[in-house]
Amino acid sequence: MTESTLARTLAEFAVEHSFDDLPVEVVDSIGLRVLDTLGIAIAATELDTSAMATAWAREQGGRAVASAVGVEENLPPTLAAFVNGVLAHSLDFDDTHLPSVLHPSASVVPAALAAAQQHGASGRDLVRGIAIGLEVCVRLGMAGFDPETKNSVFFENGQHATSICGAMGGAAAAAVIGGASADGIVDTLGIAASMAAGIIEANRTGGTVKRMHCGWAAHSGVSAAGLARHGITGPPTVLEGRFGFFQAWLHQSGRAAEITDGLGSTWAAPGLFVKPYPANHFTHAALDAAAALRSRGITPADVERFVLGVPAANLRTIGEPIEVKRTPQTGYMAQFSGPYAVAVGMLGGGGLGAVLDDYTDEKATSTERRDIMARVDVVPDAQCDAIFPHQFPAVLTAYLSDGTTVVEEVLTTRGGPERPLSFEDVRAKFTANVDGLLSVQAADAFAAQCAGLADLEDPGALFDSIRTLGN
Repeated sequence: MTESTLARTLAEFAVEHSFDDLPVEVVDSIGLRVLDTLGIAIAATELDTSAMATAWAREQGGRAVASAVGVEENLPPTLAAFVNGVLAHSLDFDDTHLPSVLHPSASVVPAALAAAQQHGASGRDLVRGIAIGLEVCVRLGMAGFDPETKNSVFFENGQHATSICGAMGGAAAAAVIGGASADGIVDTLGIAASMAAGIIEANRTGGTVKRMHCGWAAHSGVSAAGLARHGITGPPTVLEGRFGFFQAWLHQSGRAAEITDGLGSTWAAPGLFVKPYPANHFTHAALDAAAALRSRGITPADVERFVLGVPAANLRTIGEPIEVKRTPQTGYMAQFSGPYAVAVGMLGGGGLGAVLDDYTDEKATSTERRDIMARVDVVPDAQCDAIFPHQFPAVLTAYLSDGTTVVEEVLTTRGGPERPLSFEDVRAKFTANVDGLLSVQAADAFAAQCAGLADLEDPGALFDSIRTLGN
């Protein structure tokens, strides 16, 4: 009799749910995820690190049957997954699951796309694989979330949950698309757990390696599925075992109920938060609050000072040390500044409210923005604490020169289930991301393919317009 383990539960869920079993909102969401993920990947092709990762991939050998953004020739599936995963996560613009704070699509979508080309899968197969892969990724991330501390145990241990869980989700997606049995998926997960990796010290002391994490997770996922297909086996108790995934990463038993409860009836994909702005997610509500002030007709000249209230846990990321957050030296530093988010909202940004061009080094150091940032204090807010981390709220108080006080509360995060972005909204984000890299005709054609993703006979056709970039 087959042992009932958590990996077995996930594997049986995967094989028992066909495309026709997916809810409509899940199917619709997957096309949106692919559009968003590959739009970010296109925008990231101009980064030096993207060129480095692509150059490494081109040096490797193998059967080249899969595609990568901005690469004219085909690559082996593992390396196509690697390149696309690197690009998808490099701008910190990829989608987010709360409260686990995972970025699931940046690993799962590249792994699934590579597997679909490798196996000649259909659009329906691709959608099903992505949906299942996202589910595995998110449920493993939630197994490591501590509701008492409101934090991820992965993060407290210095681990990048996005890439660790992403490798597992990518492996599940690749195995499903490759037609693996339940036994094969159990083995795939067991193999992927020995490949999953990612530490976040670079967030603290620097380095560009974090941009590689989702690429390596996607590479690992496709590799694990391939090894299982050729007969390598993994431990059936890979998740809950004495020396399994939970003990290795969390140093404790994971919350197994997060793996099993509602499996097959509650799906993660529609609830993922799409980032409308290319900045740290903790800053988004501040930008929205400042934009609301601007919509009232309040200008920066009208305000003597701002007080930005945020969850206490967010202070160290977007508000401390305040002198640094008021004077970012680069566009990248500005992405992690609450005061800068207020400046963007007060002045108005592009696209949905802010685009990559709003976070340049020049704008981060501009006199106009520095003048606004100098008037912003960032403080803990009890109301925000009560909501975090299920949302990333902010309360912005503006003290005007005429003696009046105006308060804007933004208690839900734009792009999430309470304030979702439509497909057309994500298309607008995509258009801004690919501006100057894809023609209008190519961008429109790609968006239409994503809107009808399940109807594609050959998902590889997605890359026809994005292999060679530039108008």
